[in-house]
Amino acid sequence: MIIGKGDGKVTRRTAEICRDTKETKIKVRLSLDGSGQADIATGIGFFDHMLHGFARHGLFDLSARAEGDLYVDDHHTIEDMGIVLGGVIREAVGDKKGLKRYGSCILPMDEALVLCAVDLSGRPYLVMDGVSFRADRIGDMGTQMVREFFYAVSYSAGMNLHIRVLSGHNDHHIAEGIFKSFAKALDEATAIDPRIVDVLSTKGSL
Repeated sequence: MIIGKGDGKVTRRTAEICRDTKETKIKVRLSLDGSGQADIATGIGFFDHMLHGFARHGLFDLSARAEGDLYVDDHHTIEDMGIVLGGVIREAVGDKKGLKRYGSCILPMDEALVLCAVDLSGRPYLVMDGVSFRADRIGDMGTQMVREFFYAVSYSAGMNLHIRVLSGHNDHHIAEGIFKSFAKALDEATAIDPRIVDVLSTKGSL
């Protein structure tokens, strides 16, 4: 559902997508106007923890279920979850009328400090700077998959996404800081500004 402005009220902007391939079966439902409720089960414990943090700190209601070929590794499950999450973000924002469009956050996570900036421009692009993990895995999630996830999200959602790790040495804190800062930046970008009567673009469309 998209924004209803006729009566001055805003409806809950939600979207749901199912993706079924030979590698994964994924179902995601997202409400942008939630309270941070999450129902997550991907079979990858640390990834579940990151998605819970994304929902809670972005104040999104998120249901995400995945059955993947984890006997191979975690790549397909995490990448496909990024594709589907990006898709529900794109659907939930609808025509983007009234959206702030831009959002940013500098988030501290103990010794880690992460900057994230989002532009819901419709033009996908990912830049990740300063993201260097010391270990190959955090729990049962490969650290290489952090970038793969956000690449998939940015391209499926059609967003310009910048992530920069300004400081940090603990892999868990760095990863958590990335997911939480993305949540806060996306929450800001998807917020409604009543001063914006159409879309925030000189082109007239996004």
